[in-house]
Amino acid sequence: MVQMMTQEHCTHRNHVQSSDKPHVYKVGIYGWRKRCLYFFILLLMILILINLALTIWILKVMNFTIDGMGNLRITEKGLKLEGPSEFLKPLYAKEIQSKPGRPLFLQSSRNVSVNVVNGNNQLLTQLITGSSGFKARGKMFEVKSTSGKLLFSADEKEVVVGAERLRVMGAEGATFSKSVETPHVRAEPFKELRLESPTRALLMEAPKGIQILAEAGDIQAICRNELRLESKDGEISLDARRIRLMRLPEGKASSSSPSSSSSSSSGTRQTVYEVCVCSNGRLFLSQAGTGSTCPISNSICL
Repeated sequence: MVQMMTQEHCTHRNHVQSSDKPHVYKVGIYGWRKRCLYFFILLLMILILINLALTIWILKVMNFTIDGMGNLRITEKGLKLEGPSEFLKPLYAKEIQSKPGRPLFLQSSRNVSVNVVNGNNQLLTQLITGSSGFKARGKMFEVKSTSGKLLFSADEKEVVVGAERLRVMGAEGATFSKSVETPHVRAEPFKELRLESPTRALLMEAPKGIQILAEAGDIQAICRNELRLESKDGEISLDARRIRLMRLPEGKASSSSPSSSSSSSSGTRQTVYEVCVCSNGRLFLSQAGTGSTCPISNSICL
């Protein structure tokens, strides 16, 4: 009986020892889950490689460098563009200049506008170049030479031409709707100077005098109605070797005058005349005699 109890005790002890042994669990992903995980890791690596390749390609195409990208370079003096550049939105800059010895070229499909505004965003000066023409807006417009000499200026009060010579290349010359003030009017060498008023009068005035000089040519004054030379305080001098008064009317003496009877009796043709002046300033010719025949042939003055 003791032996049976000992055997049962040993069996129970073995059973307790076997029950106290730790249980081992398997940790990990197995089966289709493991295959899916490897597939996603492989896909992520492929996407990373594609993204890296695209980034390198973009950097290569855009020409990214340490100093800038493409034609744009960042320097100590500002931004530097090499080659043609296009701006899709407004450009704000303090100064725009080209390379030394290179021209600055601005191109637009519609127009190029340069505006200057004040602190209140009010327009002060505007420069527009477009298909319709060239427009400038401002208080004053000036053109100067490289030496700083004023060539042309215009404002609301006057227009100044500072060049030594003003040339008008049009076939019709220069047209002025109002008065013209100038100290000297001169034609080009070997060219004629012509002052013409087709439908109105031509008036020349000077406070001290008017001098008309042609050193190597003729002077012609042609009008339709009247040509008036007037001097209020001085005199009018015609200084020439020969003065010709063409187509002056000839005064006719009355039949009772002795000069007419003597000329008719002689039957010779009269070739000598004298110039007579009427009280109204009209000139006429009269047959010359031993004395003045102007009082006798003054019927033309009426």
